[in-house]
Amino acid sequence: MERPAWAPQGIDISVPSVSRMYDFYLGGSHNFEVDREAARKAMEFLPGLPKIMQANRAFMRRAVRYAVEQGIDQFLDIGSGIPTFGNVHEVAQAADPLAKVAYVDHDPVAVAHSQAVLEGDDRAVIAAADLRRPKEILAHPEVTGLLDLDRPVALLLVAVLHFIEDADDPRAAVAELREALAPGSLLVLTHASYEGIPLSREEADGTVGVYRNIRNPLVMRTREEIGAFFDGYEMVEPGLVSMPDWRPDTPLAPGQEDPYAFSGFAGVGRKA
Repeated sequence: MERPAWAPQGIDISVPSVSRMYDFYLGGSHNFEVDREAARKAMEFLPGLPKIMQANRAFMRRAVRYAVEQGIDQFLDIGSGIPTFGNVHEVAQAADPLAKVAYVDHDPVAVAHSQAVLEGDDRAVIAAADLRRPKEILAHPEVTGLLDLDRPVALLLVAVLHFIEDADDPRAAVAELREALAPGSLLVLTHASYEGIPLSREEADGTVGVYRNIRNPLVMRTREEIGAFFDGYEMVEPGLVSMPDWRPDTPLAPGQEDPYAFSGFAGVGRKA
């Protein structure tokens, strides 16, 4: 397999990556055939995956605009992935040119491409770090050099927690991040769930199996389990809901949105 010029040396391009599969679902070009093959296999079981990812991105953009409206000008986006159109820094800085964004990802392709995209922007950085090690994120020089954690921050955990198994204790990792943030901070989160998917659990399990086979387990959690990630924070209305139902730009008419877009949950919580 020929290595593209943009692919960092040292990564195994024969192994699928969830970050690059996500890029493929969104129509991006920074993915390899092995990623496309895995994504197509997942779509055999869950054909609405691209629509789910688009709904994730649309929610993220609305949540970022909401944060700016609340006076927040600092963003910490963990599990940010490969940059595509409508990134957090683009949305935030369109609303507030002084907004600062620290991206965090552990995928080398995501980090390398983010560095290229952010070159020349002194108000946005990328840190190579892993959500499972929150202390490293909070102490990372790229993060501490840009963000003032004594002031409110919008912490984004969009479409990332469902790739962390219970054995790695994502609840403790998120709790440590929540506690480190100043009062007035926001937690912006989406998470996959069997609830809302317009398929039987058995059908959806086919997609879960694809991710398990590529060593990136997809952990479906219940609404109650997802809500626990917000412990200690006040939920912003309308609470923990399907992605299209969280403060849509225009009211949704019956049948207007693709049924797959309602898969999983999204929410925003505020630290008192």
